[in-house]
Amino acid sequence: MWGIIPAAGRGARIQPLACSKELLPIGSQLDGDVERPRAVSEYLIERMITAGADRLCMVVSPDKSDLIAYYGRHPCAGRLCYVVQPEPVGLCDALFRALPFIGPDEQVLIGLPDTIWFPRDGFRLLPDGELSFLLFSVERPQLFDAVCTDARGCVTQIQVKDPAPTSSWIWGAFKLTGAILRRLHALWLERDRLDVYFGTLVNAYIADGQPARAVRGGGDYVDIGTIDGYRRAVGLLAHPEPKPEPKPEP
Repeated sequence: MWGIIPAAGRGARIQPLACSKELLPIGSQLDGDVERPRAVSEYLIERMITAGADRLCMVVSPDKSDLIAYYGRHPCAGRLCYVVQPEPVGLCDALFRALPFIGPDEQVLIGLPDTIWFPRDGFRLLPDGELSFLLFSVERPQLFDAVCTDARGCVTQIQVKDPAPTSSWIWGAFKLTGAILRRLHALWLERDRLDVYFGTLVNAYIADGQPARAVRGGGDYVDIGTIDGYRRAVGLLAHPEPKPEPKPEP
């Protein structure tokens, strides 16, 4: 199983930083008997490995050598490979950079390395063999990609940064196969690579008659790409892991 980690963005909302935003220290963990700071991207990697990922592909920009240096000494170093996105031209372009490594029958996990979410085993809630999204209910869905579903749990539309979304549920991670990733890539090429956001590409994929499933299994979700988000994440990690409870659709 693969995990794709798109880490090529500039992180403009939280600059200036002395490191790549994916290495922003938040929380801590024990290294033997020593407590050390934890990089935010380690939370996503932990969740991917918990779900069974044995190979990880990190998509980096040319100026993010600090990520390679950090993870070159990390316990997961043997699982990692790297590809370069020369210019930060969107999530779709970043994800498809990993395609040469991934076989059509392989399962693929994808998440954002500047987020922290619970439960830790959330990826395990997503089924094999299809495109499926792990959803989280948030207070300000207009800042994210809100996901609309039907009564069967199928995705009907992704509202990308919509100022007035009709759903409070957003996607925070997703799973698919290598074959589905290739179908999405072919569709992206047909659309002249104009899709910067993954949500707009998925909307075209659904309009083409292809299915996508939504799983409302997420609990807390924090994007640390802003100072406010960073503060919220610090508060979240100061307490034991929250237990998600079902939240009704508004």
